[in-house]
Amino acid sequence: MKLRFWQQECIETALNHYADGHRHFLCLATPGAGKSLMAAFLAKRLFERGQIDFVLCFSPSLTIAQGLKETFESQFSRGFDGKLGDVGTSLTYQAMLNLPEKFWLLLKRFRVFVVFDEIHHCAGDETGFNAWGQVILRRIQEHARFTLALTGTPWRSDQLRIAMAKYSDPEGQILLDYRYGLRQAISDGVCRNPHIVLIDNNKITVKRDSGSEQFPSLACALNSGEVRFQQMLLNIDTQRFVLKQALLKLMELKKEHPSAAGLVVAANIAHAHQLTQLLNNEFMQSCVVVTYNDSAAQQKIEHFRTSSTSWIISVGMIAEGTDIPRLRVCCLLSLARTELFFRQVLGRVLRLQPGQSNHSGWLYCLAEPGLVRYAEQLGQEIPEQQVMSRLNMLQVEADAPSNGTNRKVPVDLRSEFANQPGELLFEGEFMHQAATIKTTPGEELLSVWMQGKFTERVLALIG
Repeated sequence: MKLRFWQQECIETALNHYADGHRHFLCLATPGAGKSLMAAFLAKRLFERGQIDFVLCFSPSLTIAQGLKETFESQFSRGFDGKLGDVGTSLTYQAMLNLPEKFWLLLKRFRVFVVFDEIHHCAGDETGFNAWGQVILRRIQEHARFTLALTGTPWRSDQLRIAMAKYSDPEGQILLDYRYGLRQAISDGVCRNPHIVLIDNNKITVKRDSGSEQFPSLACALNSGEVRFQQMLLNIDTQRFVLKQALLKLMELKKEHPSAAGLVVAANIAHAHQLTQLLNNEFMQSCVVVTYNDSAAQQKIEHFRTSSTSWIISVGMIAEGTDIPRLRVCCLLSLARTELFFRQVLGRVLRLQPGQSNHSGWLYCLAEPGLVRYAEQLGQEIPEQQVMSRLNMLQVEADAPSNGTNRKVPVDLRSEFANQPGELLFEGEFMHQAATIKTTPGEELLSVWMQGKFTERVLALIG
């Protein structure tokens, strides 16, 4: 298998780094760039040079650990289960906490190459650490022959430092031994161009027993303190609109790539099943649900990777590291709103399949101020990026159900494209349903209604 230029360059840089007496190497490579394959080739080179005896891989999930296992087995043509005669093994960070003492003797008796995928999950230095970071600092840092730490997002939401990473003083900027960012990956044709679709509503009504108030945007409603993000996210009209727009985009992409699929990141398990009902019953879409407490989740993900199912709905799964190249569209409907999570989810639709001509990945989310900021900051990292703007008109005709049940929404889509500055705007007339939440005993019953027109602002990164 021929390596990409960045992979070859990173391997040579790492080998020279080790030859100069350094034992730890930190590589930033954007999601979808091929970090695992690079790591396997680097390990093979170290074996061929007679510099290591064994490889240990650690990663944050069973899905990623299995992917690493398969990649290393493919490159070495040997087992990677930690058995007698195998070249190494792939484990999760969680497994670190339960490994017996004799396991760690491997690092003292043999020359072990340790690979940390998504190293940002592990925090550790003199100022603070988490459980996984503590194991790395105590068990691995001083005993491994060489280490390779990989990440696509080299920071932590809790502001703790990443285990074994070095930082500038006094600025506190992480010091990378090799960097391959999204800018380069898009330019090289390695990753898809991200398109972020920010969905808003221009008439949000909040009703209480004592009266009502209207807001012209999600940001205004959230900033007022009257409404929580959860209430907007769980509003049935909001969910229906987000899914409808993502579905229309996926149908468009399927015309060129029939295997294209979509990902929905849900807030919780109950929410995931609600979204499944919408996709199944209103939009007649095939989908599968994978959650953190589903013992068969790994098998479902593996099957989905090559199946014809159009959608996969995730709770606590597929946020990072999972390789499903046919994913082209994502609906971010989670309560998690950190920049780290935002970029990890976006990375799921940026992995480019060989031979594809349509190099675009689409992420749909609400225009919550933090998400808007992350989208705008992502665009600033791409040189010569342009905010693509088009004007589409969406006319939705819907009748109120006579029995109070959910109604199906027939859609007549009319599109006009104008290559001029501005925003992409969808306008729709809906029969509205409220999200009603009573937060604490004694508090007024509060209902949130999306009574205005849904709008979309699209940030498209064009090479």
